[in-house]
Formats: sequence, structure tokens, C-alpha cells
Amino acid sequence: MERTRVVLREVRQRAVEQELAEQTQVGEALIKGLMRAQLSLALRLAVVVLIGLGGLPLVFYFAPPHGKSSILPWLLLGVAAYPFLFAAGYTYVKLAENNERDFSAVVRRDG
Repeated sequence: MERTRVVLREVRQRAVEQELAEQTQVGEALIKGLMRAQLSLALRLAVVVLIGLGGLPLVFYFAPPHGKSSILPWLLLGVAAYPFLFAAGYTYVKLAENNERDFSAVVRRDG
């Protein structure tokens, strides 16, 4: 008969994975925590984008020489907005991946 080494960490890991798969209360709490973190991240970056792009009309209103008689508004709206949105999207993806990596680490550590 061959000896099998059982490590408590591996047993816990399988238990946590099973809880996630079976959607037990612990697994549900872990998933809800990840969803809450992702929602929080999305809302924070949405606020940044709304302030960044939504604030442009205020800038044009309070700075009339630049807002009415210049090409600056068109450059800001037509050119600068795209790199800003790209940067916001890129930041979201990287931070969301970090959240998922942290979630995986918690699952592995608890397991």
C-alpha cells in the first residue's frame, strides 16, 4: 500500500473551493465581497470621469475667452477626451485585476 501525504492546507483549499462552487454562506460572502470591491472601484472611477469630462462645460463657462473664441474647447472635447477615457479604462482594468488577484489570494490563504 502506497503512503499518501495529506497536507491540511490542501484540504482547506479544497474546502474553500467547494464552498465557492456550492455557493454556501462562506462562499457567498467571499463572492459578495469581491462584487462589492468591484462595484466600489467602478463607482469611484465613474465619479472621476464625470468630474473630468462633466467639468469641462464649467471651465468653458467660467473662462469665456478660451471657451467661445478659441479652438481649445474643440481640442479638449475632440482630442484630449479620448486619452483621458483610455487612461480611465486602463486604470479600471488594472485595479479590477488586482481585486481579483487579492480575492484569489484570500481564497488560497483561507484554504
